This record gives sequence, structure tokens and C-alpha cells, in this order.
Amino acid sequence: MSSGKKQGTRVFKKGSPNGKITVYLGRRDFVDHISHVDPIDGVVLVDPEYLKDRKVYGHVLAAFRYGREDLDVLGLTFRKDLYLASAQIYPLEEKQKRPLTRLQERLIKKLGDHAYPFFFELPPHCPASVTLQPAPGDTGKPCGIDYELKAFVGETAEDKPHKRNSVRLAIRKVMYAPSKPGEQPSVEVSKEFMMSPSKLHLEVSLDKELYYHGETISVNVHIQNNSNKAVKKIKVSVRQFADICLFSTAQYKCTVSEIESEDGFPLGSGSTLNKVYTMVPLLANNKDKWGLALDGQLKHEDTNLASSTLVTDMAQKENLGILVQYKVKVKLFLGSLSGELVAELPFTLMHPKPDDTDRPSSSSGSHKSTDLSAKENGENNDPAIDTNLIQLDTDVTACYADQDDDIIFEDFARLRLKGETEA
Repeated sequence: MSSGKKQGTRVFKKGSPNGKITVYLGRRDFVDHISHVDPIDGVVLVDPEYLKDRKVYGHVLAAFRYGREDLDVLGLTFRKDLYLASAQIYPLEEKQKRPLTRLQERLIKKLGDHAYPFFFELPPHCPASVTLQPAPGDTGKPCGIDYELKAFVGETAEDKPHKRNSVRLAIRKVMYAPSKPGEQPSVEVSKEFMMSPSKLHLEVSLDKELYYHGETISVNVHIQNNSNKAVKKIKVSVRQFADICLFSTAQYKCTVSEIESEDGFPLGSGSTLNKVYTMVPLLANNKDKWGLALDGQLKHEDTNLASSTLVTDMAQKENLGILVQYKVKVKLFLGSLSGELVAELPFTLMHPKPDDTDRPSSSSGSHKSTDLSAKENGENNDPAIDTNLIQLDTDVTACYADQDDDIIFEDFARLRLKGETEA
């Protein structure tokens, strides 16, 4: 698209198998701003002759799947629903009516009188979308936290939806790095030895507290050995901590980047070492680690390590399902008899917040017309940003735009995971 041509507003759509109900969404990523979460708003187009006396309902479900789907037997499902919001979309009750967003106004004008708006608000303490890396050979949906928007036709909201007249769309709840990072992390530790006049002293610091995915982490190490022991070697690692808050909290640790060095060692009594170790924690180097926490839905296994979870109220942590944290660990090896000296520093790993111009506003009456294609297709100068974790089927995409309108419709594609049949 030429720079002189006005870019269109991309709208994602998906229809039911019988073609009687279609959902339109302006975006698939909904951002948690700590104080509030972007509302989920869109339009449902229905066939009035098919509805007859029935109604159209919608719901948003956040669920934590902790077992493979093929293990679901005897009516047992390995999942826990963390949040559910339901609403009647048609006919819309008077108490549920609210001002339309700009995009809803344009869609209803374009699609006609049988297009009806919907609006869901997520509470701030809902979990972010996280996927646990599946083991080789696993099929079906991976374990983790996923969000689903569903619209269906039924007599009541409690009716079990039929596949033929319902629409399911995978959406994501994401968090971006805060505008103000924390203080520069640093720590000092010492170790005393029997029959030694002084201590072994270790200082570790990072160049900053907040890193974006794909950035290099600089670990500054200062060792002052005033003991009578020699330091044999050093190991510097980045570890991911995933707290699974289900029935009881369990913590899983996984090393995602590691350096072991003997350069400058052994470090004898009275010696000093100052050195900077650089590390880049990447999923590409950790594809074989089952259970590693990743961001959102897998797209051709193309995603990234899970972003750090920002927790403002620890009392709400059980509602978050999976809490992800990162720490740098520095370990000095002193030999089999003298033990080790260890220091750890926490840091934050996240995506940078996109510019306001890259993401449409959801405020009533001011839904900004924006083309998300550049960022959502990963065509960005910053390779660390990949917001398109729900893949569009570019081969069968129905893209069209009237000459007097800049709305571009794109079909949701089905997930391309082995054994997966629904998006």
C-alpha cells in the first residue's frame, strides 16, 4: 500500500458453519492498563428468518486448561474457568443499551438493520493469555490460559450452543511494559569461611530493570576475594519462574539463558574480577523445554517467552492463574568442599506499549480508524514485537472495501496446530 493512500480499518470476521450468524471484531488483542481493561466490543450480523422467536447470546470465557483435551474422559475436563461474562445481544434489553463506538456505528451502517452491537468489560484482575509449551507429540490445544468470545442462537442463555449456529473466536488479553520502569536492580552477598581472615564478596547489578523481548541483558559482576579460598568458575543464568495458582500454588523454574565461564578463573585469595556478561533469553533457544510459559496462543509455534506478570494486589493473585517472573542468577563455584556463593536479581521482561496510533481506541463515539496490519503481521522494525499470535488465513481471506468506505474485512483462520479443528 502506497504511503499516499489512506489505509483502511481492518475488521476481523467469523461466521457460523450454517452462515446464519457472523461476528465482527475490530481487534483481537485487548490491553490491560492496570486500572482498566480495553472493552471487547463488536457487532453480530444475524439472519432474522433463522432466528424466529429465539435470541442471540454472547459470552467471554477465560479458562485455565491444565491437561490435554484427549485426556478428557468420563465427563471430566482438565480446565478451570477463571472468568465468565454473559450478555444477551439480540434483542438488546433497554438496560444494556450504551453509546456505540465509532466502529460499531460504521459496521451497522454498512451491514444493515440486522447487525447488533455487543460490549463486554473485563475486570482488571483477569489473567493475561499464557500458553505452556507442549511436549513433542502433544496434539490439541496446549495447556495455559486462553480467552474465547462466543456468540450463539438459543432460547435461553443456559442453552448448550450447537456448532452449526455458534461462532467461537480466540482473543487475547495482553499487558505491555509500564511507562516508568523500576529502580536498577543490584545486590551484594558475602560468604565467610572457617580459618579465613576475611570474606568472599560478590556484587551483581543489571543495567536496567525493564527489558523488552529480544533485548540484551547486561549483567555486571564484581568479585572481591579476600578469603583464603579460590573461586573455580562462574555461572550466570536467566530463569523463568511460573507460579501456577490453581488449587494450591506450585512454582516451576526453567533456565532460559545460561553462560558458564572459566575465563579469569581460578580467582585466588586477594584477587578482584570485574566483568559484564551479556545474555538474550529467547524462545528460539528453548524449543525443547516442555512447560515453559509463553505469550498467548501459538501461531505455527511462533511466539515468545511469556511476559512478566504485573501484580498490583497480591490478594488477587489466585485469579491470575499463572504468574510469570524472571530473575538473573549468578553462582560462584568454590570447589566440592567450599560450596557456592549465589546472588539473584529480579527483572521485568515485556513488550513495549505500542503507540496510540497503532491501536484503535474503544472509547464511546471515538473508535479511531486504524490499520493494524503492519504490527499484526510482524512487519515491524522492532523484531521483538509480534502482536499477531492468532493467525489469519491469507490464502482464503475475504478482503474487500467499498469505494466509499475504508473498512476491510478479514476472516479468522483456524488454528494450524496438529489435531486442532477450531479457532
